Amino acid sequence: MTDHNNHSGKKKVAILIEQAVEDAEFTVPYNGLKQAGMEVVILGSRMNEKYKGKRGKLSIQADGTTTEAIAAEFDAVLIPGGMAPDKMRRNPNTVRFVQEAIQQGKLVAAVCHGPQVLIEGDLLKGKQATGFSAIAKDMINAGANYVDEPVVVDGNLITSREPGDLAIFTTAILSRLGYGGKDAALPNEKDTTAEWWKLADAWGGSTKGDISRGLNTALTGERYSLEALDKYFEKESDSQIKSLFQEMIGNKQRHIEKLETYLQLLGEKPSLGANIANQYAKVKTALTGSDDIYQLRSALGDVQTGIGDIGNLCATYTDPVATAIFKEIYHDLLKYEQQLVELYRARIDAQIQPPKPTTGAAVSM
Repeated sequence: MTDHNNHSGKKKVAILIEQAVEDAEFTVPYNGLKQAGMEVVILGSRMNEKYKGKRGKLSIQADGTTTEAIAAEFDAVLIPGGMAPDKMRRNPNTVRFVQEAIQQGKLVAAVCHGPQVLIEGDLLKGKQATGFSAIAKDMINAGANYVDEPVVVDGNLITSREPGDLAIFTTAILSRLGYGGKDAALPNEKDTTAEWWKLADAWGGSTKGDISRGLNTALTGERYSLEALDKYFEKESDSQIKSLFQEMIGNKQRHIEKLETYLQLLGEKPSLGANIANQYAKVKTALTGSDDIYQLRSALGDVQTGIGDIGNLCATYTDPVATAIFKEIYHDLLKYEQQLVELYRARIDAQIQPPKPTTGAAVSM
């Protein structure tokens, strides 16, 4: 590959940056590439600006700008996510730079919200690609064949979904830039048994302590919910609502088992908060009434709180195993939220509907 300015023989990679980038989505690939001996150039919109991550961990200055950068001088371009891609796509120079890189056959890698730049550049038509779930429909509308997998490779395009995929994503980039094999000690990107969190940790991602705290946060929520559902079930008289509560109880028990098993695998234990969560639920639910609708609304409120809490965890840690558990809980909560609200609406409608006239009754004129 011809390199006009780089005479060291090193692969040269551009990482795009803007304000509110997802910290780990910049840091993990950046460190992985640097540790592999590659030349990494940070490109922003403005030279004399300090770029900060959305989580406050990253603060870095760009080496140059996409206005002056020449795609032909790079072997690869990497687009991290967060809120940064929404700003990148508004800069025509950034969009042009990525378009030229794709056209010249350079490796282009985007993670999470990164594909928003590809959408802006009309670069996804007919491509197999992935990205954060919130932009899946946008990608499909832009002509992509959206695939819900940790890493998707289509020609010179590599895409990933979220922080949990970062070690796999970075490994896929490195292997395609010629860094890999036994000497590199990198797992195969398709290896689902690899301890990817350790690799991500080595590249500046989540530590074991970080991941354990996330697992304990989820475990606290699930143990609280299980105890609360048990109490709602006891007080509920409506058989249909009781049946749904019973199903949700079984679901919570499975989640708790998965969280506890993974904590144990990491050599960690449930936190104090997780251990007293059920006691807290007992105290709180003891204060609730016994009205059927009240139990239903209480359960719905717990589920909605859980959706917010677990939704945050889904995009926080650079561990695919923990992320997969969090996503399973999240999707189950979304499903149960809909079922609970349907039952709630049906009960409320029944209360407000006027009684139907009996058959054969005289109708006054």
